[in-house]
Amino acid sequence: MTDVATPPVHHPAVAHELARAGHAQLRIADLITRFAGSMPFVYVHVVVFATWMLVFERSPWPTLTLIVSLEAIFLSTFVMIGQNRQAAFQQLKADHDFVAQEKELHVNTDLTRIIERLVREIHETVRND
Repeated sequence: MTDVATPPVHHPAVAHELARAGHAQLRIADLITRFAGSMPFVYVHVVVFATWMLVFERSPWPTLTLIVSLEAIFLSTFVMIGQNRQAAFQQLKADHDFVAQEKELHVNTDLTRIIERLVREIHETVRND
């Protein structure tokens, strides 16, 4: 017996998403979104804004308002990119699951018909003997 590791089998929607995740733009968006949703992001902002307001700017509010507004615009865009990717993933997975369930329904229906036909044939054979 060999110790060859078999690659994991993924749902087709997961495989599609893994293939898409290789794109540089999506990787960058994922990194930014992951960092923006973390406590280090909060800590960095607290330190940077506090230092800026207390040390470097005499009247930081107009510039601070502008920078925070621009940052919010970009962060909301990254959140929307992530939501769109998640929605596309969920739709792809749901479409695949629907097709698989439809195929299974047809197979089960065919099997049920075959069983019914076999039962009738058995009954006819038993009745005639």
